Amino acid sequence: MDQEEKQKRFEAMKAIRDELVGFATSPLFEYRTKNGYFPVVGEGSHFARVMFVGEAPGETEAKTGKPFCGASGRVLDECFAHIGMPRLDAYVTNIVKDRPPGNRDPELDEILLYSPFLDRQIEIIQPHVIATLGRFSMDYIMKKFNRGTDLRAISKIHGQVFEVEAPYGKIKILPLYHPAATIYNRATREDLFRDFEKLKTLIND
Repeated sequence: MDQEEKQKRFEAMKAIRDELVGFATSPLFEYRTKNGYFPVVGEGSHFARVMFVGEAPGETEAKTGKPFCGASGRVLDECFAHIGMPRLDAYVTNIVKDRPPGNRDPELDEILLYSPFLDRQIEIIQPHVIATLGRFSMDYIMKKFNRGTDLRAISKIHGQVFEVEAPYGKIKILPLYHPAATIYNRATREDLFRDFEKLKTLIND
């Protein structure tokens, strides 16, 4: 790993973090600061072959500044263990970097406001695979890479592989169920584990 490139990516990601800390134009900024929350930038390798993109942080994530560290994070950890992959070898983040009140779904204007930060993270890391977690991130990533016409309900296209062109080369998109959706639904949980097995083959390509 080139030390100069390593430092370059670290500085670029740090710039994103610093901007998010002071992101006062966000409608979620006041709610964050009032509750003593942190923005959740992301976690993992800046050279990851796979990047996981969720929707927005929950309360546990906002309290710690770490993505997927609550109940859904435990499911995600089990998925990583299932394929024998250290979680920190991947990069895990969300589209929206601040917690929406009451753990509600992110709104369209919030996705539009925060998505440029995600776009920059993709440019920095240059993943070979982007695994979307849940329908909001699936919708955004598929449309970003001009595959919006392939969108269906996540129950229909989870586990399917979509090849797309990124500025740095060909990559694959793999829609996955959000881990939170699997906590009370055994069938989707089994689907998620099977889809992770497919993900392992993509990473090793």
